[in-house]
This record gives sequence, C-alpha cells and structure tokens, in this order.
Amino acid sequence: MSLLKNGSVRLLAKRPPIPRYRTSVPARPASSEASSPATSNARALVYAAVFTASAGLFTIYYFDSRSALHRYVLTPTLRSLFDAETGHKLAVKALKYGIAAKDQVEDDSSIKGEIWGQAVNNPIGLAAGFDKDGEAIDGLFDLGFSWVEIGSVTPKPQPGNPKPRVFRLEEDQAIINRYGFPSQGHAFVLSRLKERLPQFFTEPKPASLRPGDLLAVNLGKNKDAPTESIEDFVAGVKSFGPLSDVLVINVSSPNTPGLRGLQNKDHLERLLAGVTKARDELEPSSLTSRRPKLVLKLAPDLDEHQLIDIADVVQQTKIDGVIVSNTTIQRPKHLINANKQEIGGLSGPPVKTYSLKALKTLRQHLPASIPLIGCGGISTGADALEFAKAGASLVQIYTSFGYDGVGTCRRIKDELVEELKKEGKTWNQVVDASVKQLSPIPSPLNDLVKKGEEAVSQLVAEANYLKTLLQEASENVAESQDKKPETEVVSKSSESVELAEVQASAVA
Repeated sequence: MSLLKNGSVRLLAKRPPIPRYRTSVPARPASSEASSPATSNARALVYAAVFTASAGLFTIYYFDSRSALHRYVLTPTLRSLFDAETGHKLAVKALKYGIAAKDQVEDDSSIKGEIWGQAVNNPIGLAAGFDKDGEAIDGLFDLGFSWVEIGSVTPKPQPGNPKPRVFRLEEDQAIINRYGFPSQGHAFVLSRLKERLPQFFTEPKPASLRPGDLLAVNLGKNKDAPTESIEDFVAGVKSFGPLSDVLVINVSSPNTPGLRGLQNKDHLERLLAGVTKARDELEPSSLTSRRPKLVLKLAPDLDEHQLIDIADVVQQTKIDGVIVSNTTIQRPKHLINANKQEIGGLSGPPVKTYSLKALKTLRQHLPASIPLIGCGGISTGADALEFAKAGASLVQIYTSFGYDGVGTCRRIKDELVEELKKEGKTWNQVVDASVKQLSPIPSPLNDLVKKGEEAVSQLVAEANYLKTLLQEASENVAESQDKKPETEVVSKSSESVELAEVQASAVA
C-alpha cells in the first residue's frame, strides 16, 4: 500500500497545474452614458423610416386593382370569414368610403366600345344587384367599369326575402340568390344621386359624371304591388329619368312573385308602352340635356317563340336596347356544391350557355339599331369576346366580380386586349361584323307609300331589299346542296354503326 501510495503521489506531482481563468469585463468608456440616447434615437428613426416605406409600398400595392393580393388573399379571406351577404355588404362599404383599390391603367384603344352612337371607354359593365341602393357608384367607376348599374330600386322601401338568401357554390364559381329586391326605396336612392351632383356645371354631362361612362338605374316593383300593375315602373322612370343615362326595366328576376309573367307578350306590350310614354313625356335632363335610354332585362329561360314575341314588342314600343340575361332558375346537371338545391336565381359560369343562346336568338330577330348587352357567366376576356361575336355591343359581369374581387374588371380588360390581338381586330370591329351578319335587314316593304322623288328612292330601296333576299336564298340553296353528300355519308355511317350494334348484341 505504501508503494502504491508513494507512486500516486509522484504521478500527481508530475501533473501540470490547472490554470485558473478570471473572467474580465471590459470597462465601459466614460462617454457611453452620454451617447446612449443618441444611438437610441437613430435606431428609432431607422425603424420609423423602414415602417413608413413599407406602409407606403403596401398602400400603393393595396390601392392598385391589379395586385394579386386582392384576388388571392383578401377576397378568399373575406369568403372564409363571412357569409355571402355579409361579405357583399362589407365590399359595398369599402367602395363607398374610398378604402378599396382603383384601376390605375388607361384602357387600350382596341377595347373602346360604342352604344347608341356614344363612345364608351371599354365594353365591361357591372350588372345590377351589387350596389342595390347607389352607395358606391364612384368607387365602382374607379374600378374601371364603363357601365355601373345600381338597383333594383323599388318605389317603397322593402326588406326583401328572409335570410339566409344568398348562397355560394364555390366549386362551381357560382351563386344562388333569392334577395327579393331589398331596397331603401326611390326617395332614399334619389337623394344619394343628388348628393353626387356638382353644385355648378356649365355644360351637359353624362349622369355618371365621367366622360365615356354610363350610369344605369335598374327599376323593380314592390312585392305587394298588383301582379300586372305597371305603376311602379312608370314611377321609377319619372323619379330617376333626370339623373340617369339608362333606365333598366327588370321583369326577369325569379325572386319576386309574378314578375316574370310580365315577359309574356300581352303584359309586356302594355308595360313597355307605359314606360316609353312616361320617358317621352320627361323634359330633357338639366344634367345630361337628354332623356334616358330605356333597356329591357330578360331571363335566360325563355324559349325561341317567347324571344321572337319579345323582339316584336321591343320594336313596336321603341325600346332602346335589351340586356340578356338575368339569373336562371335552371340547374345544370354538372353543378357540384350542395347549395345547388337552394331556391333562387343561379348566376356565374353555369348560366353562360343559356345566356349566349338567348342572346343569339334575340340578335337574329332585332335590327342592328337596337343594341344588346350580354350578361351571364362572363369571367374572362375570352368570355367577353364570345358574347361580342354573338352580337352583344357591351357586356356585364357580376358573380366573377364577387369571387375575384376589385381587380376583376382590369383583368378581364387586359385579357380582352390579348384576345383581340390574336383576332387582329378591335372590339368595335368584332361587334359591327357580328351584328351585321346576325341581325335581320329591316324591310322597306312595310313603309308608307311615298310620293314624288321620294317614291323613286323607296322603289330603289325595295328593289335592293328583294335582291338581297334572293341572294341569301340562292346561297342557302347552294349550301344545302354542298352539305347533301356529306349528310348521306353520315347517314350511311350511322346505319353501319347501328347494324354493328345489332350484330354485337346478337352475338352477346
């Protein structure tokens, strides 16, 4: 043990000593206490500058309607947080108080439009139903729409149908609503329109107060009004005629009992005769120096015979134009969302097929002098161009605006410019060509017989008209003959397929 102990002692003695470190804290300079407030102030100034710059950049980004922020962040967030009607009301308030984005880009010359001989900045309008009481007119024009339609407005205030009454079909990008014309009434909306007017003006202005833009008021009737009464519409013409560019007679909402019955020929004749008489009796507006245009808004659910009857009535009563179309009561089989079972009018892409069909039919039975405004399922520039090729002078959007937010109008206009570049045409060129091709040629044969030199001109016009009819008839005959062999081939092919199916079933 002693040897072991002695060896351990010797080993420990040879071990190098462990150094002991002392933590030293450098002394602060005597001047540090004096410089600390200056450094803090500089840091605060830097933070404030960064925050101000960031806020400024965000503000610029937010107030530009082209920002992806609106379509992909803000609008989806609103949809996730609020039900459809609450989200709708919040959007109207944001536009009313000027805290929404603006379209800051000048419209391309290729999408300039024209209607009733008046130039419009672009062909994209907003349909009625979004701003029911005229709260956000200027905010909507700031988004780049050339046509803003407020309403429907009823003579007396009414709450509309019970809630819930608006339903999103997100998988279908569609909406079903049964609002039922909630309205604050003529007097309230009229006061809002008057508040917009400048105190002094020396020359006529459009009711929109913006060159190249049109303000339309959509007129509805109260739910408790007699079904066949036209008095609510006549009252609307008298109230809003002096303060609007266009008045829209809405007989196509599916959410007011009996309203669509006014589309029947007999009722429609009486209604349109009444409103045109009321419009013609108005004094020219002190604001616009003219009387408003009258436009009829139709449902997409009318059949061909009904549309032909309506075309006759429109021509007889001198209505200025037709909007095709309102929402549909039909439910396409491809709808996915469970809300498809809800009662009300369906809008969005699923209604496009019905609207286009009705538009084409009506275009073929109205002269070129009566313009059509396309509405129903328009969400892209390609959609807008498709309506132009079907004979629409302008188009309106609604549901796509609700889903994509404040940048929708700008996006559609930009897409339309690209589509027109592919065509090598302008919007007006496309519209003019389609209207000329689709619209019937007015017959001079029904004109009153004239005398003297005018009689010669009338005979020449009648001869040219008959010549045109003969040319069309010969072209149709030629086309039918060209198609006959092809039809026979298709028929034989069909027979072969049917025979093969019979043989296959026999073998089975």
